[in-house]
Amino acid sequence: MPSWRELRRFCEADGWTLYRETDHYYYRKVLPDGTILRTKVSKGSGEIHGHLWDEIRKRQLRVSQGYFNSKL
Repeated sequence: MPSWRELRRFCEADGWTLYRETDHYYYRKVLPDGTILRTKVSKGSGEIHGHLWDEIRKRQLRVSQGYFNSKL
C-alpha cells in the first residue's frame, strides 16, 4: 500500500492542483469533460491501509493501481 507522501507525489505528478492546505492537503483535478475530482491527503507519513486506499484510488482518483504506480 502507498504512503500519504506517495499519494501527494502522485497528485503533483498527475496534474492535480493544491487548492487548500490546513492539517491536510486538498487537491482537485478538472477532467476534459468538466468533471471535478477531489482528494484529501494527510500530512502524516504512514501507509494508507487496504480498504481506505481502495476507496481513495477508485472513487477519488479514478485510476488503476498500475497508472498510480507509473506516476511515482
